[in-house]
Amino acid sequence: MRDRDKRGSGSYRGSRKRTRGYSSGSADNPFTNYAESRKKDQSSFRKVLTIMTIMFFTAIFAILLFANHQEFLDKKLGDNSFISNLLNKLSAENNSKDKPEFSLPFGLKRQNILLLGVDSNGADSDLWVGTRTDTMILVNIDPRTKTVNAISIPRDSKVYLPNGMGIQKINAAHAIGGIDMTIKTVEDTLGVKVDKYIMFHDDAVRAIVKALGGVDIYVEKNMHYNDNAGNLHINFTKGKHHLTEKDAVEYLRFRHDALGDIGRTQRQQWFLRGLLADLQKPETIVKIPEIISIASKYVKTNMSPYEMSQYAAFAKGFNMDNVEIAMLPGAPNKHGYTSYWILDPEKTQEVVDRLIYRQQAEGRKEAYTASIMSSPDNLDEARALKKALEAAGIEVKCSGTLKSVHSQFIAHSKYVTIDYYADLKKQVPEVKSRQFVYDPATFMCADTDFTIVVAADNK
Repeated sequence: MRDRDKRGSGSYRGSRKRTRGYSSGSADNPFTNYAESRKKDQSSFRKVLTIMTIMFFTAIFAILLFANHQEFLDKKLGDNSFISNLLNKLSAENNSKDKPEFSLPFGLKRQNILLLGVDSNGADSDLWVGTRTDTMILVNIDPRTKTVNAISIPRDSKVYLPNGMGIQKINAAHAIGGIDMTIKTVEDTLGVKVDKYIMFHDDAVRAIVKALGGVDIYVEKNMHYNDNAGNLHINFTKGKHHLTEKDAVEYLRFRHDALGDIGRTQRQQWFLRGLLADLQKPETIVKIPEIISIASKYVKTNMSPYEMSQYAAFAKGFNMDNVEIAMLPGAPNKHGYTSYWILDPEKTQEVVDRLIYRQQAEGRKEAYTASIMSSPDNLDEARALKKALEAAGIEVKCSGTLKSVHSQFIAHSKYVTIDYYADLKKQVPEVKSRQFVYDPATFMCADTDFTIVVAADNK
């Protein structure tokens, strides 16, 4: 990728050069094995914010919800506890100078926050030592425009580790060198500056689901797998399920289908939706203090309480339609018994430039083209959408079927921005609000400016 100016996260302009070791002539360049006819993932959903994001915003939600209930917090969390004091700063009854408004604490700079989900190290001592990062998401927050972009980094991405550790999967960085090596690896690979990090242990998933009394989700396919040695027994049928904490772990661990880890990433997103829905139920309110207590045990961050409170205020007026997500483009490649995700350097740079450095194309195209992919149960809706798009002057070059339960709007062209999508929804109401994804590399059925996925969400 490119080596950015590291003087500060606000320095998004200036000279750029290629990072060491990524030139085409390098003998041990990890991109030299990149297959020219790479396998394209036919799934419409490879980009995801995953469980780590919901855990972060769970804490944010709790801060906003209980900011005006100090007596309740003192009783549940203890007088002068860390969390109680933090929430007290947000109280409407607090007139001290410590009471924060969202006053752009970082100036006009954008912030890059690295969200990490770590696995279990099999020990009862330190939760954070020797653990691999099974989930990695780089989030770019712009306080001025109140927008959030997120890039999912596949855990099997083949990268160089610093300090002479050689070529490894990126998820090994934390197990080898902890958070410092993880941050340095991300910075060197993508040419960015990581300002803050938030790390979550996977035991938090089990604890939160237990606190909620289970989570309702739609299982998109039959899942059957038995591993007696690993004591893993997965048996789910397609349809609606109320998952216990044990069920949730099994559902999220299932990876024995054609999509492997990419499919597991999809299931994390579906689980996130179910968790969000349960968090919005009135009966969940009384469980928030317990969830906060769980987060305090299983979350590690270099953010101060003040910074967390500022993000809480930011989240209060946040619009989910202003979220753009992507996954680092690449393709699977197997070297011996080791499977890697080989990053496409040029397409990856496009993703970083757009989502982290916020580079946008000037103007708009005279005409746009679209693809429509729909589940077999939504063909009528897809036909109505095609008719509406064509009436608006947009050429629908192809339509197809896709066994997906996730509705999306996937931008392939640099001219298809969040602003364009907002205008399109006004012009063509049939487009509806869908998760906005940027993917410059994968086309579902034709080379078009964008693809709309019409899926059977929650059916």
